[in-house]
Amino acid sequence: IPSVSNIVPESCLLIVVGLLVGGLIKGVGEKPPILRSEIFFLFLLPPIILDAGYFLPLRQFTENLGTILIFAVVGTLWNAFFLGGLMYAVCQIGGSGLNHIGLLANLLFGSIISAVDPVAVLAVFEEIHINELLHILVFGESLLNDAVTVVLYHLFEEFANFEQVTIIDIILGFLSFFVVSLGGVFVGVIYGLVAAFTSRFTSHIRVIEPLFVFLYSYMAYLSAELFHLSGIMALIASGVVMRPYVEANISHKSHTTIKYFLKMWSSVSETLIFIFLGVSTVAGQHYWNWTFVISTLLFCLIARVLGVLVLTWFINKFRIVKLTPKDQFIIAYGGLRGAIAFSLCYLLDYEHFDMRDMFLTAIITVIFFTVFVQGMTIRPLVDLLAVKKKQETKRSINEEIHTQFLDHLLTGIEDICGHYGHHHWKDKLNRFNKKYVKKCLIAGERSKEPQLIAFYHKMEMKQAIELVESGGLGKIPSAVSTVSIQNINPKNLPVERVIPVLSKDKEEEIRKILRNNLQKTRQRLRSYNRHTLVADPYEEAWNQMLLRRQKARQMERSKPTYLTVPAHKLDSPTMSRARIGSDPLAYEPKPDSENLPIITIDPASPQSPESVDLSNEVPKGCGGLPPSPEEDEEGLVMRVKEPSSPGTDDVFTPGTSDSPSSQRMLRCLSDPGPRPEPEEGEPFIPKGQ
Repeated sequence: IPSVSNIVPESCLLIVVGLLVGGLIKGVGEKPPILRSEIFFLFLLPPIILDAGYFLPLRQFTENLGTILIFAVVGTLWNAFFLGGLMYAVCQIGGSGLNHIGLLANLLFGSIISAVDPVAVLAVFEEIHINELLHILVFGESLLNDAVTVVLYHLFEEFANFEQVTIIDIILGFLSFFVVSLGGVFVGVIYGLVAAFTSRFTSHIRVIEPLFVFLYSYMAYLSAELFHLSGIMALIASGVVMRPYVEANISHKSHTTIKYFLKMWSSVSETLIFIFLGVSTVAGQHYWNWTFVISTLLFCLIARVLGVLVLTWFINKFRIVKLTPKDQFIIAYGGLRGAIAFSLCYLLDYEHFDMRDMFLTAIITVIFFTVFVQGMTIRPLVDLLAVKKKQETKRSINEEIHTQFLDHLLTGIEDICGHYGHHHWKDKLNRFNKKYVKKCLIAGERSKEPQLIAFYHKMEMKQAIELVESGGLGKIPSAVSTVSIQNINPKNLPVERVIPVLSKDKEEEIRKILRNNLQKTRQRLRSYNRHTLVADPYEEAWNQMLLRRQKARQMERSKPTYLTVPAHKLDSPTMSRARIGSDPLAYEPKPDSENLPIITIDPASPQSPESVDLSNEVPKGCGGLPPSPEEDEEGLVMRVKEPSSPGTDDVFTPGTSDSPSSQRMLRCLSDPGPRPEPEEGEPFIPKGQ
């Protein structure tokens, strides 16, 4: 019924089916089965976690790892202690039925109910198709908070048996968090490498290749649980580590088998978990206390909202892509609880925790509220808030190549700046992986030559064999290419070119090969550092020249200002030489113009009136000689200005226009000068007018 499944999530429908089945079994007088914790943790949970870890979107996960860890560790600790402390206060106030519940029991209850459940998150978030960022933040938090939940659960369970808890016990409990989380990751990495190494030798037994992936992953989970480490962290680590090497070794059919078998196995486990939750609700023993149950539900919501708001305010100080208020709302609203909390509570011993039935009732109430109310309303809220949805179409090869190009570009920028960001360390890790790890874990030529070239050789050989079998050629040299084969015998080829239709599997394989092999990074050069630069020997001389020029400009500004024709801006010696050298005929002076008045022209723009240097203009009759008729006929003659020699300073090199007589001539030609009174030194037009 599509109309029902569009409104109600699949997990809610399965719980309803479980409730109906449990009621039917109880109605006929039989005892319904209960979801036992051993069955849940040993058989139902591992397939779901392995499927999530093996196909984890590694790029989004690593880019947001800091945010995920803060939500998973700090957020879960905040929820556990906030909820446990408030529930202890409720028990002290709530009356006679709750007074006997101590602080450690409430903290244990808070640690059980505080963790976000990966099964419930997967079931709801995959249906609403939320964007990759929000999905990986909530789902990554639900995966990584397992270590915190395991530590707090075992810690408070042990403390409940102690007569007195000392400071040393608290410190050891804090250190056990690092042992549980890092120990689980270490176990998973070891089994992942062993699985990758084993797949190197399975080329002759392709049938059992998928078995090694499941076997080593399950062994990693069991080994971690055996030593009370985080089994979920071990499964995720083993799946992430083994996948790139295993897929390079196994056949394409084995890869398809692993993919669909994992999807089917996790789907069956998820279905059984939610059905058993419904059946266990009918079959289990319950103790309903309105105060305790309502307080638990209310404080769970308050703790989640406060934790997300405070942590996001802190995280946004360091993120480039900020988490908007809409994102914060979805993260807070997506904190679903599920069967892990139910199974952990079911593991409690009646001897030490006689209030287990009340805890189970409160946990089932919270699970039903989060799965039914939040799970059913999150889809319309996402549509109402116009939250960005997941991109349904696959990225093109062009997009993937440009993404890799930008990664290498950012790595190069970090190299130049000397800043060691995550692009730098990712490049280091990829280089180490290619140089050492791949040679040990990947069989054959795939570890040496690029996969793209190997694939080309394979296709070329296949075409050559097909051509020989068709009778086109009797013998083909080993090094001849497909193009040369076609040139040798073109009659066998069809007139119209037939474009081969690629299957989806083959297209995906080509896409993967291109993504892995194009745009390889260069070898890393020395980082730029301003402290290690070689000193410029001419830097001090340039600084001295600059200071002299600034001083000269200040002296010019301090002189009294007259209404004068502004002198042209002097070109540098290099520019003058370049301009004259480019067209020497345009600036060549006349040979018989020595006694004529001269106007020096800036070679940059000989037609510009601003470039006329009037300091070299001698009027007719001012030099003591009467004007001749030849001068009257020829008029003014343009003479090129001699360029200064290289290395000289334009400001302090004296020219012909710097003498006092030429300065007086310039003032005589440009303005009438000061008033005739000798005692007044005011300019013709004073400053400021």
